[in-house]
Amino acid sequence: MNKKVKILIYILLAAIWIIGTDFIIAQLNLDLQVYTTIQNIKALFFILLTSFFIYYSFIKQEESKAVTAEKEKLEALINSMVDFVNFKDGEGRWTQANDFALKLFQIDHVDYKGKKDSELGAYSTFYKEALEYCEVSDEEAWKIGKISRWTEKIPIPDGSTKTFDTLKIPHFYEDGTRKELVVVGRDITEQVIAEEQLEQKKQKYKSLIQYNPELVYILNAKGEVLELNPKFEVLTGYDPNDFIGKSIVSIISEKDKKEVKNAYLEILHKRRSIKNKEIEIIRKDGDKRILRCTAVPTVIENKVVGAIGYAHDITKETETEERLRKTEKLSVVGELAASVAHEIRNPLTSIKGFIQFMQSNDDKNGSYYKIMLDELERINQISSELLALGKPREIQFESCDINEIFTSVMWLLESQANLYSVEIDYISDKNLPLIDCEPNQLKQLFINIIKNSIEANSKKITVQIGTNEANQLQITIQDDGTGIDNERIERLGEPFYSSKEKGTGLGLTVSYKIIQSHRGHIQFNSDLNNGTRVTILLPIKSARID
Repeated sequence: MNKKVKILIYILLAAIWIIGTDFIIAQLNLDLQVYTTIQNIKALFFILLTSFFIYYSFIKQEESKAVTAEKEKLEALINSMVDFVNFKDGEGRWTQANDFALKLFQIDHVDYKGKKDSELGAYSTFYKEALEYCEVSDEEAWKIGKISRWTEKIPIPDGSTKTFDTLKIPHFYEDGTRKELVVVGRDITEQVIAEEQLEQKKQKYKSLIQYNPELVYILNAKGEVLELNPKFEVLTGYDPNDFIGKSIVSIISEKDKKEVKNAYLEILHKRRSIKNKEIEIIRKDGDKRILRCTAVPTVIENKVVGAIGYAHDITKETETEERLRKTEKLSVVGELAASVAHEIRNPLTSIKGFIQFMQSNDDKNGSYYKIMLDELERINQISSELLALGKPREIQFESCDINEIFTSVMWLLESQANLYSVEIDYISDKNLPLIDCEPNQLKQLFINIIKNSIEANSKKITVQIGTNEANQLQITIQDDGTGIDNERIERLGEPFYSSKEKGTGLGLTVSYKIIQSHRGHIQFNSDLNNGTRVTILLPIKSARID
């Protein structure tokens, strides 16, 4: 009914009321005072009736239309949402739900309003348990008393599962009683699947890095470390976490730093991979390792943002190659030396004999003859060393007391130590086990080492013998002499390399061969003007080479 019709009805009813009531009152013949009172009451009643008519005919209807319009808008809004939307009263009864929610639980054919989840479960056998669980989680949401977030999994008839990110919003009256619970759930199944796939890729990526037998490193554009795997600590002795966000240039040997920096600039600016580059690093304990490194640029959105690479420890491989090189060199030198020594000894014997004969018949030039004989003896000793290189003798191992061997060595070197005013301090455990060795060769080894210390302007030499945790005999010879620079240490043992004016370098070459034949190890640590420490390790048993 439109407004014009309502106004006409109002005018008609008002006219009927006024004319009709006035006619009835006129028939009563009332006195003036009563008549006036009735007229006033009639007017007041007319006003009340008019007010009710206007309110219910116009204002109330407009309000009702507005409410209806808002409800329609709300219903249209929630039905257009791809989310699960559900309104429940304080007792858990459904008051409103969108089409998505009704279809999800297969109750779109049910008059759901006023029913609880468990009651609606009777209409949906497949979702009966899911609906009953909703009552349990709703109760937890009421107890929380504020907006709470839930991840809920809903089974689908085709055997799959949908995951919902659900918000539950409780509303309370002023007295604290429950008023309404709003439930909004968003389907995040695809997101969850994507996250699971991403997590699987991360785990594979992590496994590839963390459990890689090689050192794996990831750097940013500044050369700072983003990630290092546990192999880093094995190779360097440093905790990987100490280098996150920092450069690892600090552990690279000084001789390789510039080359490493230039190589990294090539990766960044020329997008060039670096393959099999050998880099020397310094471990936390001071030892050096040689790593063979490979690195490739990390490109994101066509921009180089860093590099990823791996490194392999080739220290033993390099040492083996170096030993092989020295062995081959020694073999060639030995063959040549043996031939030369053999040819020298025959005329040397003749010359020495004639000089001794001339010395016996000449009393005036004795000092000259002595010098010549001393030099000839020196040539003879060099020849012996050359023969030792070229024709190694068969080694006969026997069980010996290392203390007895050193007692003999100390007695042989006593006069030379006194000549150079050198104090030799010998420290040894008296209960050392017997060692399987060739005693004369070990004597020659120790004499060569201690003689070098004596001739290095030492004032004191300390010899200490004991055993280590690896069940090896450990001999340490420490002097306070002039020391050896790094370049010379690297070439120790090479034949014909010596820093002495009249040295041949054959003494240490022979010493290295003795160590090798006993399956031992020798190490030199030295600084210029700060002395030298020689560490010799020998196996106590099974030293012989079959």
